[in-house]
Amino acid sequence: MGIGFRELLIILAIALLIFGAKRLRTIGSDLGAAVKGFKKAVDEGETEESSKQLKAPSTPDADFESTPASKSSNKSANS
Repeated sequence: MGIGFRELLIILAIALLIFGAKRLRTIGSDLGAAVKGFKKAVDEGETEESSKQLKAPSTPDADFESTPASKSSNKSANS
């Protein structure tokens, strides 16, 4: 049950009567510019997120060389 073609034409005709052709054209261009700016901001935000993920350090959080297991195996090899 959405808005059909007839309903859309009636809404546009009423808007044309209320605002006038020049004002309606200005509103449409302003709305288009706002949508374009919003899409651009969303795309920039997504590229920032992906670049942050790519720049993440690839080293592990834990230091595997100083674990007690590796120290004990090195002591037995040295003895």
